[in-house]
Amino acid sequence: MKRRDTLKALSLGTLTATIAGTEAHADVPKKAVPPSLSDFKNGKSAAELARDAKIAAEKFFTLHELQTIRVLADYIIPADGQFGGATEAKVAEFIEFIVKDMPQHQTPMRGGLLWLDTACVKQFVKKFVACPKAQQIQMLDQIAYPGQAKPEMSQGVAFFNLMRNLTATGYFTTEVGFKYLGYVGNRPNAWDGVPEDVLKQYGLSYDS
Repeated sequence: MKRRDTLKALSLGTLTATIAGTEAHADVPKKAVPPSLSDFKNGKSAAELARDAKIAAEKFFTLHELQTIRVLADYIIPADGQFGGATEAKVAEFIEFIVKDMPQHQTPMRGGLLWLDTACVKQFVKKFVACPKAQQIQMLDQIAYPGQAKPEMSQGVAFFNLMRNLTATGYFTTEVGFKYLGYVGNRPNAWDGVPEDVLKQYGLSYDS
């Protein structure tokens, strides 16, 4: 965010300088003064912040749907003892935000969750989250591998593909996901010079 704020400050400074130079000429129409940096918070304008607050206040998924999403997300990216899984990264909360921010995902997600429960009821007489782990895995094995799935499972395959994509996006854009990837960002380092074996290869050396 600091980098974004810096870029915003530079662009606003350029606009301000341009306006200051043109206002001296009476025949040049005045331009609107750009918003001050104080109008932005964490790189977002007041309108963007208001929209975020509106989205956060809304609820889309039911408690049952969120529970199902959490179980699915943890199957896709489970905790492994060293790194947290999807639940620790709040993937379900991320998906809740995304479907409100990008409404085109609402019908595929809700329809997919309904399909999953219906398929489980047909096979196991229980909804997905009520099934024991073995049955949940048996269900997911039927839709997690598109190349092996039966034609009648096509809706479930499409749903699980979307669920997998959203889970991965939510996970790998969090601190938990960054740690899993080993991503540390830009950090200063110390250069110790050309490696000794390379110096020897070319008959070179550093003086004392």
